Amino acid sequence: MKFLRKFLDKIEPNFQEGGKLEKFSALFEMSDTLLYTSDKVTDNAPHIRDSIDLKRAMYMVVVALIPIAIFGMFNIGYQDDVTRSILANILAGAKVFLPILLVSYLSGGFWEVLFATVRKHEVNEGFFVTGLLIPLIVPPTIPLWMVAVATSFGVVIGKEIFGGTGYNIFNPALVTRAFLFFAYPGAISGDTVWVVDGVTKATPLATYATGSATSHTWLDMFYGFIPGSIGETSTLIILFSGLFLIITKIANWRIIFGILTGMVGFAYLTNLMASASSNPMLALTPQTHLVIGGFAFGMVFMATDPVSASQTNAGRWIYGIMIGALTVIIRSLNPAFPEGMMLAILLGNAFAPLIDYYVLRGHIKRRQKRYAQ
Repeated sequence: MKFLRKFLDKIEPNFQEGGKLEKFSALFEMSDTLLYTSDKVTDNAPHIRDSIDLKRAMYMVVVALIPIAIFGMFNIGYQDDVTRSILANILAGAKVFLPILLVSYLSGGFWEVLFATVRKHEVNEGFFVTGLLIPLIVPPTIPLWMVAVATSFGVVIGKEIFGGTGYNIFNPALVTRAFLFFAYPGAISGDTVWVVDGVTKATPLATYATGSATSHTWLDMFYGFIPGSIGETSTLIILFSGLFLIITKIANWRIIFGILTGMVGFAYLTNLMASASSNPMLALTPQTHLVIGGFAFGMVFMATDPVSASQTNAGRWIYGIMIGALTVIIRSLNPAFPEGMMLAILLGNAFAPLIDYYVLRGHIKRRQKRYAQ
């Protein structure tokens, strides 16, 4: 690949300040650092030596998402025809998934490049992951124009107006889904969003919300052989991907275990209330909450976003427990929002800076007391 490196070095002056293509410097930098490690180093303190940069961290998340995307494509085909081979189902699902993915990257990438060009800075790496997350958190029947509109909203309103990657308060992918949920609720939720070959299928979460029993077993839901958003059905694969992110230290384990703790604790609490209420969602056990809706996917990939999550270790526990508890509360006590995980994480994002503030203030007070003795 030396010829490619030489070619990039040769044309680079055209994109630098004063060059003929200076306006497109952001595009050149994005392409260069996507292929090669940046040669830029800090010129003032503090200096940190590390073997991974932001782009490489994003690659690791993409690697963790690939098996989820492959299973999502398989499940689209499987829900249509269970008699087909695995490969045939994947190919059938790819015809649905890949156009959504393409629209997500094109619409979001347009705004990323536009803002980078106007602000004269590098293209932010964050959308490399966000562009893949968005197709995985929508149903396969979502109209492509809605994907384009919602992705534009998520990138511009959820991130760019705050200054880009590293400055956003909320997870841009969740802002995209929230926009779809409130602007086009019929396309993102309910019991008619999964339509395959003219046959409407209700998701297990939608079925539980109506008080009916789902025809799917717990193992069906755990393995992912159920209707649902493209990347959210297989809890098994999501947990394996989460383990990969924890081992590589891309995701913080405290947030994940905090969410599980909050969910289990409040699920048992609502179970105690079930006998005194006609609300069927109060009776859902912790293991059922884990495998329905977007709980597992949100826990592993959304709540652990290093920008919008809490930054202190104690704060991560509080942040995680709050999200797990809020998910159960929203699902069980508000029939208008049976999913719960999306709103819980967005609320967690909003409170994350406040949580970290009080955690740090607590550390300062304890040190002041110790030094005063």
